[in-house]
Amino acid sequence: MIITQGLTVRFGKRVLFEDVNLKFTEGNCYGLIGANGAGKSTFLKILSGEFEASAGEVVIDSGQRVAVLKQDQYAYDEHEVLKTVIMGHKRLYDIMVEKEVLYAKEDFSDEDGIKASELEGEFAELNGWEAETEAARLLSGLGVEPELHEKKMSELSGKEKVRVLLAQALFGTPDILLLDEPTNNLDYKSIKWLEGFLANFPNIVLVVSHDRYFLNQVCTHIADFDFGSVHIFVGNYDFWQESSQMALQLAKDANKKKEEKIKDLQAFIQRFSANASKSKQATSRKKLLEKIELDDIKPSTRRYPYINFKPDREAGDEILFVTDLSKTIDGEVLFKDLTFTLAKGDKVALIGGNGQAQTALFQILMGELEPDSGEVRWGITTSRAYFPKDNSEYFVSEDNLVDWLRQYSPNQEETFLRGFLGRMLFSGEETQKQANVLSGGEKVRCMFARMMLSGANVLLMDEPTNHLDLESITSLNNGLKDFGGTLLLRSNDHQLLSTVCDRIIELSPEGHIDRKYNYDEYLEHEEINELRKKLKMI
Repeated sequence: MIITQGLTVRFGKRVLFEDVNLKFTEGNCYGLIGANGAGKSTFLKILSGEFEASAGEVVIDSGQRVAVLKQDQYAYDEHEVLKTVIMGHKRLYDIMVEKEVLYAKEDFSDEDGIKASELEGEFAELNGWEAETEAARLLSGLGVEPELHEKKMSELSGKEKVRVLLAQALFGTPDILLLDEPTNNLDYKSIKWLEGFLANFPNIVLVVSHDRYFLNQVCTHIADFDFGSVHIFVGNYDFWQESSQMALQLAKDANKKKEEKIKDLQAFIQRFSANASKSKQATSRKKLLEKIELDDIKPSTRRYPYINFKPDREAGDEILFVTDLSKTIDGEVLFKDLTFTLAKGDKVALIGGNGQAQTALFQILMGELEPDSGEVRWGITTSRAYFPKDNSEYFVSEDNLVDWLRQYSPNQEETFLRGFLGRMLFSGEETQKQANVLSGGEKVRCMFARMMLSGANVLLMDEPTNHLDLESITSLNNGLKDFGGTLLLRSNDHQLLSTVCDRIIELSPEGHIDRKYNYDEYLEHEEINELRKKLKMI
């Protein structure tokens, strides 16, 4: 069990959250949600002991082991992958190291034998004989292939390291598991495995994630960071969202009834206060009026950008023709003989195990990269707007946001540009920020503004939800659902793909699959599973 008592965090005059009193109990998974900067990650760091609160305390039952998803990818570079995972259980790993040192001694004494016996006993109690098997199982579940298990961490890619660190946190069934964005850099298969693991996890889990589908699959409770406080609700993310909207509406309705009652009482008092025969009733109503208090309904700290992609003109029936397209980079085949067409109104999810292949295809379609062979032909009535995975080249400018946006806008008026930036949650002094100092989420919102101003009838989007909070992802989701043009989308956000896209193209070096299914149908369809096996996609 975890209990927080009067937990408060202040940075100068700014209060992140104050007097937080919560209880987290065994067998439950708590999703931490709230606007960016509300204090979710800070809260996890306080629970792990990495950060000290301004006031209050955290009480954890004696002897409980806390595991944390580490963020430093380079901390274990000199260690083997399998050992890095086992390091997630510090006491077990320390015993393993101590045993190795003891047994390597040339002058092994009776005292060493007694110590070794004690270590062996504790090692067995901690399930040490199964440690390497469990570590390998976790790594395989998260998509780290067996041939990498004996390599050093320094030999792995960034994405592979992230998965090893996640396996490290999960190792040994910790009593308390703290996960900050665990689905980052995971593919669908690994996320599905993690969902199953956490759904069956017997102890306490606290997780921060911007993946709504993931939160719905694993969470039994939601801890909502808002108004400088934290409140726990029973249920998953969707249940919290529906319940919170309902509670807000009920509070508004109750206030409306009170306001109507106040008006009636005020009218009666005003009419009859000077009337001797009615003066007692007027006085009684005046006392009643004084007792009526309207509930203080605070506006949420959550802010939703207004994302609306509206084509300037409708495209014709011919959108895109891709014929026998192939690309190899650094000796790795990304795709070959890729052929497909896009029809007007298609909303296509571009998926596949190798993200480099999808990004390369986007770059080829936009003329930024040459294919090894094949042809790309766009319809003459199409206009295109592109969201690249790496948007850094757009933000090297020292222009403020008004001037940055002006270069992409047909309307050069400052009032228009400021109004448009306001829809993207930049208001007042925020519009004077330099483009080159923006955060990741701010850059993404600026890119959406640029795309909306283009009036394009075809959108190409390569991982647009990266760096976004739940509110911005929800707004993007709604904007793409309402978009009347053609869309080619790559994303790891399950809910976005399943609610927006009506066609799936999956790439692999051995071939591709192209079907008119929604995302959920595609993942479950027997025909698709057989094809994926043939093409070695699973």
